Amino acid sequence: MLAVQNALGPLFLLILVGAALGWMRYPGGDFWPRAERLIYYVLFPALLTHTLAIAPVAEVPIGRLAVVVIGSLLVFATVLWMLRWRLRLSGPAFTSVFQGALRFNTYVAIAGATALHGAAGTTASAVAIALMVPTVNVLCVGCFIAAGTLGRTGLWRSVLELLRNPLILACIAGIVLNLSGIGLPGWSDALLGLTGRAALPLGLLAVGVALRPAVLMRAGRAFWVASAIKLVALPALAMLAALLLGLDPVTRDVALLFTAMSTSTSAYVLARELGGDSDLMAGLITGQTLLAMLTLPLWLGLLS
Repeated sequence: MLAVQNALGPLFLLILVGAALGWMRYPGGDFWPRAERLIYYVLFPALLTHTLAIAPVAEVPIGRLAVVVIGSLLVFATVLWMLRWRLRLSGPAFTSVFQGALRFNTYVAIAGATALHGAAGTTASAVAIALMVPTVNVLCVGCFIAAGTLGRTGLWRSVLELLRNPLILACIAGIVLNLSGIGLPGWSDALLGLTGRAALPLGLLAVGVALRPAVLMRAGRAFWVASAIKLVALPALAMLAALLLGLDPVTRDVALLFTAMSTSTSAYVLARELGGDSDLMAGLITGQTLLAMLTLPLWLGLLS
């Protein structure tokens, strides 16, 4: 348990530092929106490409990891649709609950895996991202369509954004470079390595800056439904599946981190652009990020 706290503690402190910077509006202007785009389109793709291109991906039990993480997502996507009418939520509110229950914060998850297990954790995380990011995006876009919040233009824009998602493209590029035997020739290894190192600290600060504590007061029952699934039920199912399938400790911890992680800050942008309840989404992001600082160490401590 102490090892888990020592690994995750500095990451959560960095998020709180980001929250303090956001509260002080430092350094001001549009610095943080621009920084988020830099992280999303340049730094994080560099990290994923570098990791997957040179890592021993064959050592990760991809099939069993896919069963655990994708299977858990599909189970609770189905559960949410079965509960939709009982929850008595409007279409926009339901899409935000759906995103809040299934999306995960990639930056914090991969930072936690790296802190816990070093290069092996980063490699397993990159594989988890390659499996989960397309799955979650397809499920969430499908939710917006089924809930009726998307117009025709919104549908095509969503499909286009999915096809050019930089994280998905980076995973594909890294896997192709790895399996083809090309790897990262010349200076490309050092270039992507240096660029990728900036992704995690900046990403964690950006997570903190995006927190909006004031909106938590208006979250209500929908917040607790989404958070109970995201922080308790989903990781419980994933942990059970991981144990039954005999995942090794590194892959098991990565599966738990990605399923128990609070929802992604990018969910707010999707909620705003695709007809969701953006205020509820902001409350989910903030509340889950704060709650995960308590629940994640408990889950990992239970496993250890």
